[in-house]
Amino acid sequence: MRITRLQLKNFKRFTDLTIENIPKEAKLVLLIGSNGSGKSSVFDAFNSIRKDWRDIDKSYYSKNDNLSEIYIRFDSNDYIELDFNVDGQKESNLTKKIKFIGRSSIRIVPRISNRGNADTVSENADSPLTFIDADTRFDNDLFMYIQEIDNALRAPVFQGKSADTLKIFNDFISPLNTSLINIFGGDATTTIQIAEFQNATRQSNGKLIFKKGNSKINYDLLSHGEKQVVILLLNFIVRKQYYEDAIIFIDEMDCHLNTSLQARLLDEIVNVWIPDSAQLWTASHALGFIDFARHANNAAIIDLNLLNFDIPQVILPQPKDSLEVYDIAVPKETIRNILKGHKLVAVENQNDQYYNAALGEKGYLFLPASNNREVFLTVKGDANMMGLRDRDYLKPEEIKAIKAKFPGLKILHYYAFENYIYHPDNIQELQWAGYNKADYIEDITQQKNKRLIPIVDEIATARQTYVEFKEGIKNDDKREQITDALQSNDFEAFYPYFNMKKHYPARPYLQQFTYQIKDLVQTKWFKQQIESILTN
Repeated sequence: MRITRLQLKNFKRFTDLTIENIPKEAKLVLLIGSNGSGKSSVFDAFNSIRKDWRDIDKSYYSKNDNLSEIYIRFDSNDYIELDFNVDGQKESNLTKKIKFIGRSSIRIVPRISNRGNADTVSENADSPLTFIDADTRFDNDLFMYIQEIDNALRAPVFQGKSADTLKIFNDFISPLNTSLINIFGGDATTTIQIAEFQNATRQSNGKLIFKKGNSKINYDLLSHGEKQVVILLLNFIVRKQYYEDAIIFIDEMDCHLNTSLQARLLDEIVNVWIPDSAQLWTASHALGFIDFARHANNAAIIDLNLLNFDIPQVILPQPKDSLEVYDIAVPKETIRNILKGHKLVAVENQNDQYYNAALGEKGYLFLPASNNREVFLTVKGDANMMGLRDRDYLKPEEIKAIKAKFPGLKILHYYAFENYIYHPDNIQELQWAGYNKADYIEDITQQKNKRLIPIVDEIATARQTYVEFKEGIKNDDKREQITDALQSNDFEAFYPYFNMKKHYPARPYLQQFTYQIKDLVQTKWFKQQIESILTN
């Protein structure tokens, strides 16, 4: 069950806020904005529905046959209204199934107590009263976690059976340990892993012991970032059955986490722990969260920054190609100050590391982009950026027109990055014993001719995806110039259109030599070729 539209009228700081067109596939809705922009107020609205749920009959109604709306009225002018994607559920099912489960940003439990109680969990009765109160549910989560493991170990004894310890490990221990590695990186020798636990008694607190390499660490001594992750994961493990068909809202999950961990935490929670029937809303201005949501197909970003909520506001999810969403995490002025003196270049296919190795000393800083479309949009959106895109199947006159209209967009002369590093002239500079340039060219030519039909067949489909053709660059859709070049056995005629990565993947001739890509980008030939493209 997922929210597709939310309206808040005269609630908290919102006079009339509408968030609409949230995609039904959005498993994650990320609210971004500066401090005080109203992110937590949206969660207060969800919390109001949660608290008033027992009186739902007084405030619930539907405007259509699908019964896809909830309407909570406080008085004649104040209300909360939500539209759901519910696949035509009946009213009795809808009112019974929709659950709002929230967590405040104040949820770090510094040390484990002996006050854990599982009785309140099923009704979510252990949640904080308001979102300025501390969320101490971790004590109950740990109590449930230990209790479930104990029950699984002891129950078979009364039936004269042995406990299935492998199943217990796979059900309770392994999922948490796997997620810890996925988030923190490393392996079992460098990342915390659950090692043992101790039950709480009236006289002593419970314990959750982790190992890291040969060391054992009590939960109480973990860093705040480690505690943050453990608290969130354990909550999802022990309450997974209660999160089905729920709207889950968690404020500032990124607290105490560095940027790389932020993205991995959100990825793990959204794609591993949130049920497909549920939706997660979270608020953040963290770079890692924003970057994950921008690239995820099942996420929507809602920007509340610097809006006047004294007047009605209608907000739509941010476009996936918008780079403005990053400003709240890292303002452009900050980036420019950090990178002052560098020439910034966006490049395709995560090849930034190799370009940086080759030309970093020349004052260039290459930044990764997913594809040629993202390279183009980066250049179009920031006049201070350059972009270096693969040639693909662009014709010379098209390249000339693109460079004239978008001078910051540079285009490789050959098909792609791989055409440069595996170019016969580049290989020859390495002076490998036994290398014969003519034999290598002959091998590439033979491989090209074997694949000529599928190569020609893919040209039209590939050219339809080039974003430049949607920006006024003429596409006459005539392929003869390209196909004639590919049919030629003149190396410099066909090579600009030959995809070395796709159609010469095994590189049979080069298999007799030992090499790494980092060696191939250090040649004088490669550096001169790329720098020439960037400066012309």
